[in-house]
Amino acid sequence: MKRYYKNINGWRWLGFFVAMLSVTILSAANISTQWVGWSLSVVACVMWVYFGYKDKDYARACMELMYLLLSMRATYNWLQI
Repeated sequence: MKRYYKNINGWRWLGFFVAMLSVTILSAANISTQWVGWSLSVVACVMWVYFGYKDKDYARACMELMYLLLSMRATYNWLQI
């Protein structure tokens, strides 16, 4: 298996932490904090789209880009409530 990245730096760990925090908030099913969870998801997705592009892992970057767009839509929808 060919690895595109040479080492895992602190930014990737931060992206992982932000993604886990967003899932934790979203899975709590507290309606008043859903927009926070989706907003953090947007931040994490931006990071992972960049990492995928930088690693030349375009399939992962496209998957994260799709999730980014849907996260932005969800954030907008929750802020409209």
